[in-house]
Amino acid sequence: MTAERLQKILATAGVASRRAAEEMILEGRVTVNGTVVTELGTKADPAVDHVKVDGKRLRTPPAHRYILMNKPRGVVVTRDDPQHRPTVYVLLGTRVSEPVMPVGRLDFDSEGLLLLTNDGALAHRIAHPSGGCQKVYEVKVAGVPTPAKIARLARGVLIDDVRTAPATVELIDTTPEKDGIGGNAWLRVILGEGRSRQVRKMMEAVGHKVSKLRRVAIGPIRDPKLPPGGFRDLSPGELVALRAIRPPAKGRAARPASSPKGPVTRTDARPERRPEPRKPPAGRSPAPGRRREVRR
Repeated sequence: MTAERLQKILATAGVASRRAAEEMILEGRVTVNGTVVTELGTKADPAVDHVKVDGKRLRTPPAHRYILMNKPRGVVVTRDDPQHRPTVYVLLGTRVSEPVMPVGRLDFDSEGLLLLTNDGALAHRIAHPSGGCQKVYEVKVAGVPTPAKIARLARGVLIDDVRTAPATVELIDTTPEKDGIGGNAWLRVILGEGRSRQVRKMMEAVGHKVSKLRRVAIGPIRDPKLPPGGFRDLSPGELVALRAIRPPAKGRAARPASSPKGPVTRTDARPERRPEPRKPPAGRSPAPGRRREVRR
């Protein structure tokens, strides 16, 4: 094998994500041939060098495992929780022996599809915005956003003083007011990035609180029949589809795979525009209802 950056070696071995591996290196928890390493640019060859994390030798990584889980609400995406809440690893139980890591996050109150794997390279491509893997969410909010608010969400809103990337936002269903209580709305949101609690913060930025949030697709991966708390291995075909994802062309917004049922108010980040008809030169306008003859 050739020498690679330490954080990539750790991620490929399933020890942690690249970002978490970088933190381990900066904290002095990684050694190479007995020497503590604290620089992120350090390289090593796992087939030759002795790489240790917290004093434990990094073994040859096991066969890659790719797991799709339908995370239920009330479960945290972490290995250990200080509040002793149930974790996704409790759901995995003893059926998964490989040291898989979650790809991205879903918060405690959110549900839906979650990938777990020990393939650090693929995990990075799926999680990082540059990889081009879009995630699809269905969101229930209090009240019904106006077309102007949906357009704001699609263009991008400020979250912690940083504007979100362009997205696709659709109004797919509404619930009317009842007994003086305002109605609700279901939205479909397609994102190419995945900041902490991003969808919830986006909705709050336009004045609508989220009551339900579920992720229904990760790139080409969908499974509406997977029960809450259930999980399975990805099929070979799904893996091929994931690896085939390419970054979208610059300036092009995400587009849903199919049109939803029910009322739809769709706002893409860059709406298509029809070219304006060319005006004929002054003094040469053809008579109404007649076509100009073209000599060849």
